[in-house]
Amino acid sequence: MISVVIPTLNEAARLPRLLGRLAAEPAPHEVIVVDGASDDATVFAAHAAEARVLRAGPGRGQQLAAGADAATGDILLFLHADSRFPAGGLARIEGTLARHPDCPGGNFRLVFDGDTPFSRWLTGFYAWIRAHGLYYGDSGVFVRRRIYDEIGGMRPIAVMEDYDFTRRLERRGRTCTIEEPPLVTSSRRFEGRRPFAIVLGWLEIHALYHLGVPPGLLARRYEAQRRRARKSRSLLREADG
Repeated sequence: MISVVIPTLNEAARLPRLLGRLAAEPAPHEVIVVDGASDDATVFAAHAAEARVLRAGPGRGQQLAAGADAATGDILLFLHADSRFPAGGLARIEGTLARHPDCPGGNFRLVFDGDTPFSRWLTGFYAWIRAHGLYYGDSGVFVRRRIYDEIGGMRPIAVMEDYDFTRRLERRGRTCTIEEPPLVTSSRRFEGRRPFAIVLGWLEIHALYHLGVPPGLLARRYEAQRRRARKSRSLLREADG
């Protein structure tokens, strides 16, 4: 069985679509929504879809770790709430791991929504970094439960929890990428930002992480980047209006 773990924070507008898609999956699975103190209807939406709902402290790392600890499946799948999960995706995970018994886990090929040069650039950029062994939580990371436990699980750190986890997963063995069907995700967090600024911010966070900067400080730096991005989006909307 696959345990699907979804961290949430104010995702009432997007979560129902994902939960509806998962409910249609015929493969045996459970859905665990781990909420980080949403102040909208996120928890109500999760209960309405009959998902198991847990509460955790702020930070995606804590949420993912709590969800994994409560999971009962022999495969774990970590999804973001703004994902568009492909039909038959759970069966594809099961089939991929069955055909490749030495594969510890992996992810989906990631496609960003929207038909703009920006979204296409993001899709190409993520394909390029995946070819170099880098991938993140928004691509639907899956792992065998026994491997998850062997490598120490998801660390409840404030930021870079997915990078930290996938680095350890990659060291465990050659991972798999499900090319078809891909997982579609939202490009909303990158709107209003130039590609150069995105790559520069990405490199900055990774460099600071490898220099040993504490996760709490990294989280504040990351949030500052997000605030600047939100301000840019707001200015663009005002200009368009």
